[in-house]
Amino acid sequence: MQRAVFLDRDGTLIAEKNYLHRIEDVEIFPGAAAALKKLADAGFKLFIVTNQSGIGRGYFTLADAENVNEFLGSELNRDGIRFEKIYIAPEAPDQPSRGRKPSPQFLFDARDEFDLDLAQSFMVGDKLIDLECGWNAGVKKSILVRTGYGAKQEGESAGELKNAVVVDSLTGVAEAILNSK
Repeated sequence: MQRAVFLDRDGTLIAEKNYLHRIEDVEIFPGAAAALKKLADAGFKLFIVTNQSGIGRGYFTLADAENVNEFLGSELNRDGIRFEKIYIAPEAPDQPSRGRKPSPQFLFDARDEFDLDLAQSFMVGDKLIDLECGWNAGVKKSILVRTGYGAKQEGESAGELKNAVVVDSLTGVAEAILNSK
């Protein structure tokens, strides 16, 4: 069984832009590529798990989200980074959804498809629902980054974050994961 790092997209890998759906608006966080490369080189499989409610709300299409994901993947691929799979929950919060975080379903799907050990894997995001997704799936640790909504989330949810690791950036994520026992 293999280990994985599941990453939220907006606010975690790339700058939070309200309902991002155009590739020209993608801003990859500084240090993201180097941090992801360290994780991949250490044997972690990389996945993106993203809620894209703008699709369900009618603000943009699934094709728009897939174009952004493809662009992000190709940009990071220049640094030798490869995502095994990108999971998208396109539903709005009030719509029924199989995979919308905090549901752990996409992590279970990845476990089954890629023979992953979730108990030795990590979930990373900038919102409490990202961390809850990881906890609901039984990951080793859920990690909150202070990018995107993370710093605000930390201030609003301190009590709920007692089982989380909180770091400033993806560089901190890589350090926390690689130093975890």
